[in-house]
Amino acid sequence: MLFAPKLIAATFAKILNQMRIFACCLLSLVLFSACSPNNVKEDKSLKKYFDENKTDGCFALMDNGTGRFTIYNLARYRDSSYLPASTFKIVNSLIGLQTGKIINDSMVIKWDGIKRPFDSWNKDLTMYEAFRVSAVPYYQEVARRIGKDTMQFWLDSLSYGTKKITTAIDTFWLDNSLKITPDEELGLVKRLYFNQLPFFPTYQGVVKRAMLFENNANYRLGYKTGWGFWNEKTGKHIGWVVGWIEENQHPYFFVLNIESADPDFDMPTIRMKMLKDILKQLGFFEGRM
Repeated sequence: MLFAPKLIAATFAKILNQMRIFACCLLSLVLFSACSPNNVKEDKSLKKYFDENKTDGCFALMDNGTGRFTIYNLARYRDSSYLPASTFKIVNSLIGLQTGKIINDSMVIKWDGIKRPFDSWNKDLTMYEAFRVSAVPYYQEVARRIGKDTMQFWLDSLSYGTKKITTAIDTFWLDNSLKITPDEELGLVKRLYFNQLPFFPTYQGVVKRAMLFENNANYRLGYKTGWGFWNEKTGKHIGWVVGWIEENQHPYFFVLNIESADPDFDMPTIRMKMLKDILKQLGFFEGRM
């Protein structure tokens, strides 16, 4: 039986793509980052930023050039898991793009008319806009369109945190059923930065553009924040900032994880202030790193 050359080429290309994705998925099964006693410096001077803001937590920075980590609260960074909250929008976006549920970062999902506490959510939004303002309803709809089985496939492929979806498809990253360590969060953005996740490089680029909030002559700062309740009975909530800072084309990857039981704790303001204060102490923002 003879096959048309175009059909053979198309079939071969499909096989190569499947092999590429499979190889990437195997790589994803290893630890996202390689933190070990030999490449870690514990910096207890960073404790003052947690104390002055009346919060507990951890911070880690990885120098990609040397592979060395600067860490405050190593045990929490490496061993403790927390709900990802809106940091999951990184993965939700990538899965949505890869599966075609998000066509591109200009795709609009119309507002459902329900007023929520943040005015920036109460309108029609593109993916880019929804990511930047961290609009939960937009990404809940994306998750519903992806569906539980497909979402589970990609969580398994990425070995993302505890991996399991045990509650609703549109809340599992918000309700403590899915958890991830700060170490895994840092490793995820490192692999995203280098297009090493099992998604098309174009889609990884789309997410990285949405994460880039500051870009000037001295540095480029890309990140995703997260905020959710760790324990609703006690009112304790968790905040995240995970991303990278690049100076002189040299990337460093970071994660900040904090918690507070204060109902008046200004999470959006404090987490960014802490991140920038810590990075400034470590020598960033002047273009000399």
